[in-house]
Amino acid sequence: MNISGTKVVIIGTGNVGATTAYSLTVQGVCSELVLIDRNKEKAMGEVMDLQHSIEYLNRNTRVSVGDYSDCKDANIVVITASASMEGVKSRLDLLDKNIPIMNDIVDQVMASGFDGHIIIVSNPVDVLSYYVYKRSGLSKAQVIGTGTSIETARLKQIIGERMRVDPRSVQAFAMGEHGDSQVVPWSHVRVGGKSFDDIFEDNAHRFGEIDKDKIVEMTRMAGHEVLSRKGNTEYGIASATTGIIKSILRDENQIITVSTLLDGEYGEHDVYCGVPVIIGKEGVIEVGEYRLTPSEKEKFHESCELIRSYIAKKSS
Repeated sequence: MNISGTKVVIIGTGNVGATTAYSLTVQGVCSELVLIDRNKEKAMGEVMDLQHSIEYLNRNTRVSVGDYSDCKDANIVVITASASMEGVKSRLDLLDKNIPIMNDIVDQVMASGFDGHIIIVSNPVDVLSYYVYKRSGLSKAQVIGTGTSIETARLKQIIGERMRVDPRSVQAFAMGEHGDSQVVPWSHVRVGGKSFDDIFEDNAHRFGEIDKDKIVEMTRMAGHEVLSRKGNTEYGIASATTGIIKSILRDENQIITVSTLLDGEYGEHDVYCGVPVIIGKEGVIEVGEYRLTPSEKEKFHESCELIRSYIAKKSS
């Protein structure tokens, strides 16, 4: 791939797309940002609003409304376009509505001559990421779903609040489906390098009893809690998406839990799901394969099987 500059195209200017654009602009992640939406007036409104913020930021990101021809020389295309969540109980229930949307978007992106990285935010992100990977013809390293990156952030925030420490001092991750079957491998949860279980065993008088199942449930339900209160989620997922983009454009080689294709890792094949991966300029460089306990491995397998069953539905 021979691309100069740092250009990001966002397709879909709803709450998530617009907030991702704002996050990228505020942090000065890319030199050029292009917004695409069927509603061009909405896209232009977002662009104008972003342009008006440049005076008070540390970098002059060029923001514009574009079309699919702008994808040709883009480093990254972010897909946030989606059908409405109204009346939908599960992210998986969006699949039938979002497949036609992905058809249209992916075909137009690839027709432009695009050969960069695609980041899928639209739900159900694991199934759609697999679908985009197959339809686009891009390598698995180039097609990345946001996966459980947001659940990982929520999990760390909950643990940090419980222990009264900065969430960034918590080493933990969620994996599997970006949905109800997600898994938290407690055997790999650390705070300041010390295992979670050891901390509570050594400080029982301070922290009291800890209900891991409750923490997992709070992590799983966090998105629903936000949705029920304000009608949408945007800041968390936009920040997670920005983190993935930064790691690619700046070749940071960060470990982030994203949705990627498994090809033997954890004993799983031909499925996209959330796992810790090293992300750099090539996209997904390597899947981090952690040693799971038998119970964790079983739950992870069940989560993969659920995703695979929905992939099979749309492939049949």
